[in-house]
Amino acid sequence: MNSLRSLISRSTLILMGGLLLFSALVYLASDALLHRFVDGRLLALAETLAELVEHHPSIIDQSGTDLSFSGKVSPNKKEQRELPGVLDALRVFSPDGRLIWKSPNASIQLSVPSHMLQRVLIERTVYETIDSLDGTPARHLFIASAREGQVQYILQAETSLLHYRTALNDLVLLLALGSGTTLLVTWIGSLWLTKKVLAPIEALCSGAETMSEADLGKRLAMDSPYQEFRRLTQAVNAVLDQFQRSSEIQRNFCEIAAHEMKTPLTILRGNLEVALLKARTTEEYREVLLNNLEQVERLIGLTRPLLTLAKFTSNKSPVRLAPLDVEPLIQELVDQLTLLADDRHIALLFESEPVPPILGDAQWLKQALINLLDNALRYTPSGGTVTVRLQAAGQEISIAVEDTGHGIEPEHIPHLFERFYRTDWARSKDAAGTGLGLPIVKEITEAHGGTISVTSQVGKGSVFTLRLPILTRQTQAVPASIVSQ
Repeated sequence: MNSLRSLISRSTLILMGGLLLFSALVYLASDALLHRFVDGRLLALAETLAELVEHHPSIIDQSGTDLSFSGKVSPNKKEQRELPGVLDALRVFSPDGRLIWKSPNASIQLSVPSHMLQRVLIERTVYETIDSLDGTPARHLFIASAREGQVQYILQAETSLLHYRTALNDLVLLLALGSGTTLLVTWIGSLWLTKKVLAPIEALCSGAETMSEADLGKRLAMDSPYQEFRRLTQAVNAVLDQFQRSSEIQRNFCEIAAHEMKTPLTILRGNLEVALLKARTTEEYREVLLNNLEQVERLIGLTRPLLTLAKFTSNKSPVRLAPLDVEPLIQELVDQLTLLADDRHIALLFESEPVPPILGDAQWLKQALINLLDNALRYTPSGGTVTVRLQAAGQEISIAVEDTGHGIEPEHIPHLFERFYRTDWARSKDAAGTGLGLPIVKEITEAHGGTISVTSQVGKGSVFTLRLPILTRQTQAVPASIVSQ
């Protein structure tokens, strides 16, 4: 497994390799440019000499050295000041390679070597690099000057490569110093960066690794001036907050579920123990069985919503999404519950407007609406009204269940969707309730990608509102029976 430390080290090595490659390219490019400059300078001298010889061929027949001629093709004073020690030499040879004329600063070279003479006669322009007698490298240019297809002269331009080599050596030294310094600074910087980056992360990991379930209330602290590490710490602490809440909810859920199941089980056990103390009449045994049957029904009524919630807390949600028209579903449900509402002398109304279809599961949405309507009918007094409103709300549809019941106190509203949570008024009104109906509604709604909210006023009633996303072009291609994850 790769580590951040090794990644930084590899990145540093890659940077070093890139710097060395860049230095090598700079050296090669400088070498080529200097070489081209020297060759260009030699060519200019040779072309100047060739032009003079062509216009004044009698010059090379004169004995001695023509100062005016050599001055035209020799370096001027400015060049001598800028490039001291660089001497340019010119020579003229006959077609058979014998020296005819040379400039004053040129050393004596009686003839052109035979192999070079053959190359010049064939190629007409030849460059070569040799070491002079004093060991100084020099660059030579040979040009065959021809007239009417016949070689008249062989012109040679020569210049010292002393400054050329000195410039390259200085460049190598400069690149070595610059690259070495840069590499050293880069390596030290990578070590510093590694320490700065890894120290907070290692501190965070050490703190997280030493935490146990008993330390869920603790939070990680990182004293770092960098906002990225602060964000990382905040994110880890946010996960710990969520985990702590989930753990507390799970623990409370188990405790409350055990408590809710303990009462009917205790009653069952007590009835059975009393019935076994002595012989009973048939009517007495019947009474005990009926009482126990009531407690069994209570247990069954508790286990059903528990199993439903267990389905939604598993990795695979039981909701199967498919295109669904909501209005017929609600209308059917209202029709079914109208008789129950009439028995309680409650008006059950349905107000709707045309809405687009949604991607939903008819069975589970019906279960959610039944839970809401059952609560509304249960806590609405005789003569009250329960109204179901269906309307479009932008990219969502809104299903509101409004009642004219007792209402909910403001301090209870944030806890309504917690498992087993029931207000004192609800417990006194309906002792058989479990406090799991609204949590199931919330799970079903969120499995559809929707939200649920509640508003209430004591003495006026409550409104529970489901908001579900409509079926869009992106979701129209989703086939039916897709399992919501």
